[in-house]
Amino acid sequence: MKLKYLHTMVRVKDLDASLRFWKLLGLEETRRIENERGRFTLVFLAPPGQPECPVELTYNWDGDEGLPSDSRHFGHLAYGVEDIYATCDHLARNGVTINRPPRDGHMAFVRSPDNVSVEILQMGDALAPAEPWKSMENTGHW
Repeated sequence: MKLKYLHTMVRVKDLDASLRFWKLLGLEETRRIENERGRFTLVFLAPPGQPECPVELTYNWDGDEGLPSDSRHFGHLAYGVEDIYATCDHLARNGVTINRPPRDGHMAFVRSPDNVSVEILQMGDALAPAEPWKSMENTGHW
């Protein structure tokens, strides 16, 4: 049996806030579906030049009563970056909490407005540990 990765779906409660977060992370909108009959919007985002690696944001127009409150029923998404310190600094300057700082120059975790855990990994070798990251404590859960 042959498998092909299609996408990861995440339910969102505030589409605008979620789009802002994912775009700050560097993803671009590749496709959008507005379904009047089903009363939902699907927005697909992917890293530039990688449309085959999308995350699908599902927004239900009438809300999501009854869904798990922490939105943690799938694990996390992971993205590689060229400079983990610059990426975390960019996110932090735009109001994103760095839940697990990149103390090791290799790995960090943040959360989307919908509580989705996002792992950020340094591509290639880890960067040398540097302040303010190496002495920064974890914040919340990741």
